[in-house]
Amino acid sequence: MELAAKMDDWGKPAWIAATVFAFIVFWPVGLALLAYLFWSGRMGCSRMGGRGRWHGCENGGERSARSSWFRGRRGPPSSGNIAFDEYREETLRRLEEEQKGFVDFLDNLRRAKDKAEFDQYMAERRNSPPTRDEPDLPDGPEPQPQA
Repeated sequence: MELAAKMDDWGKPAWIAATVFAFIVFWPVGLALLAYLFWSGRMGCSRMGGRGRWHGCENGGERSARSSWFRGRRGPPSSGNIAFDEYREETLRRLEEEQKGFVDFLDNLRRAKDKAEFDQYMAERRNSPPTRDEPDLPDGPEPQPQA
């Protein structure tokens, strides 16, 4: 177990390298090492708590808030302070409302700009002389001088 403790100090990359090396040398040893890593909780967050700082687990074996989306949670995990959690939720809700209002404002600006550009185009089109669909083609054969 002294070897396992030393590998724990080096972190996950050491365990991964050892597993790959074991698969290359003799695949049953690699398979056994892989099974040991999963059942001992060294390659995932166990419910009993993390094994070290490299383990990537926080809060007694829970992964960070970014990886908790698959468990069906909505929002960040509780900080343990109810007043702070309520303040954070209210602030996030207010910021989401402000963002929605700002997006609506930008949409209205774009719509107004597009309408102004279209109205300007229509005014220029009404005031310009009509143009032919085929500007560079002659009307027909050149008239021949009569003698």
